[in-house]
Amino acid sequence: MTEFSLDFPRAYGELNVSAIFRDQPEDFKVDEDLGFEPLGTGEHVFLQILKRGENTAWVAGKIAELAKVNINDVGYAGRKDRHAVTTQWFSVYMPKGIEPDWILLNSDTIYVIRVARHQQKLRRGDHRQNYFVIRLRDLQTDSRPVLEQKIHQVLTLGVPNYFGEQRFGFNGNNLIEADAILVGGKRYKDKQKRGLMLSAGRSYLFNQVLAARVVAGNWCDLVSGDPEPQSSGPLWGRGRSLASDELLAFEQTVLADWQQWCDGLEHAGLSQERRPLRLLPANAQWRWIENDLELSFSLAAGEFATAVLRELAQLTNRSQDSLIELE
Repeated sequence: MTEFSLDFPRAYGELNVSAIFRDQPEDFKVDEDLGFEPLGTGEHVFLQILKRGENTAWVAGKIAELAKVNINDVGYAGRKDRHAVTTQWFSVYMPKGIEPDWILLNSDTIYVIRVARHQQKLRRGDHRQNYFVIRLRDLQTDSRPVLEQKIHQVLTLGVPNYFGEQRFGFNGNNLIEADAILVGGKRYKDKQKRGLMLSAGRSYLFNQVLAARVVAGNWCDLVSGDPEPQSSGPLWGRGRSLASDELLAFEQTVLADWQQWCDGLEHAGLSQERRPLRLLPANAQWRWIENDLELSFSLAAGEFATAVLRELAQLTNRSQDSLIELE
């Protein structure tokens, strides 16, 4: 069985810092910002929900059950981790009939904050950003001043925009499935699950290119042939690569051993896209709470908080819920 390394190179060198990550749900707070206001009218009910210790899919199921609709009629912009305290929006397709009493969703772990109508279903990536407040406990370091300098670098200069390990599943199992689809021709009846596996494979190819750019020391630099105004990497799919010249040659070299995956993603119907190589947190702040470090920042949809944290400390993750994406 193929093993897939998820230990991608760091931009700011090896770490001499350790901390406990997600010791309790309150250590990882996420607030989803849609970036727009529900219109107040339409066929879809929007629910803003605060949840603690519950995953997005489970909450969506509870909404469908209460509303007596098919689970496919419930939408959300991004999956949020179970071992966390999060607010996020859900949509429910209810063009006719009387709405249920949404307060019935409330429990010790779920609270309905707001209800509004809108004209469109929420789909993956429809939100603008997520705001994080993260507490790293019992942080161990040889030098706080050196660590503080690195925190400043990370929060002001940015980090490699890796897809987080959550995208690849526990022990990289999603990549094993992606290989079975792209190379072995495995079929899935569940189209949504198949899409998640293909997304994992596509993301892993992007990480390979980004890792090579980090090693080369030019992950932040524009290279000749980049079609974007900032450094970018490929999200593989049909059509010619959007890169050219020096960058195209570099990416072809990095992905030479992954040609079957590239061909499979093209045949799966995905189109060529680009993704920025640099992730720059917005509204970033940090503070010490005795021996704990608290970080707060905003990330755009599709960016991973773990990409920031991995540059700062070796983390002992007290939560084993590693299949959920924080996007």
